Amino acid sequence: MDLNQKAIALLEENKYDDSLKLFRKAVELSRNVQSLNNLAWIYCNEEDDDISALPLLEEAINMNPKSHFPYNLLGEIYCRQKKWESAKEILEKSISIHPSKIAYNNLAVANYRLGYIEDASTFFLLASEQSDYALYCHVKCLIELGDNSKAKSKLDTFHENDDEFVGEVDVADLYVELGCYEDAIKWFAKGWDNYSKQSDWVSRYVFSLLKMNNPTLSHKLLNEVINEKIEKINDASEEECDDDWTERDKQDYMKELLNEKNEYEQMFEKISSGHTPSMEFDTSIQGSCYLFGCKRHNHPEYHGYTV
Repeated sequence: MDLNQKAIALLEENKYDDSLKLFRKAVELSRNVQSLNNLAWIYCNEEDDDISALPLLEEAINMNPKSHFPYNLLGEIYCRQKKWESAKEILEKSISIHPSKIAYNNLAVANYRLGYIEDASTFFLLASEQSDYALYCHVKCLIELGDNSKAKSKLDTFHENDDEFVGEVDVADLYVELGCYEDAIKWFAKGWDNYSKQSDWVSRYVFSLLKMNNPTLSHKLLNEVINEKIEKINDASEEECDDDWTERDKQDYMKELLNEKNEYEQMFEKISSGHTPSMEFDTSIQGSCYLFGCKRHNHPEYHGYTV
């Protein structure tokens, strides 16, 4: 068993410190694509240390590797660092070597952040599975591009039984963006008992109900949430304090609950007066295992790597 395989075997056994020593030793013995990439991956995924990983990957890429692994990993780092132009460039190179859904997703994110919404839409679609977050982002891009007909057609295909289903409230949110309030209400109702009640989406549910002239259900749902907050406030007030839950912690938590309760109490009137709740949206960077020689994921050593 070579040094790299020993390091990976130790990692599989959760002997992290011993594994890290061997990954570092491999770099000391030979600064090649495999040793640099694998140590960089460990820094990123086991230590959350992109700073240490970055020069290792840049050194590996200067060797013009024939594998997409170091390019994908460097693209992830650039995305986390919000270096969108650099991420775009390196991920395009990765895809030219070996297209992958993860690279397409992260390239879509970079394009979206750079304001290239049409390109982002294309790459999100290439990255997508049925009803997943990448497809969700594709639909959001279509809406931003003004292609509401295509956006609704694609959104209508989302199904809660799909393996990577993004979530009922998320689907509802996009229907609100499209002005399809009846569809939005249907999906909000499906997610009502499954989601933590947050004012951002509850307000959009209420907004949709009022657009469909249903103030009665709006009041009913808001009262339900308000009563939940009152119950939590009462429970918190009876909790005993200790070293892990101080009196200050308790008072801060109760103040937060009270503010949330007040927000819900004012929500109906605020929306009725013309306020349109905005949609919360963010992109998501994806990662994977890029360890050369990882047997769990059937990755060959770099010297045996072919795309």
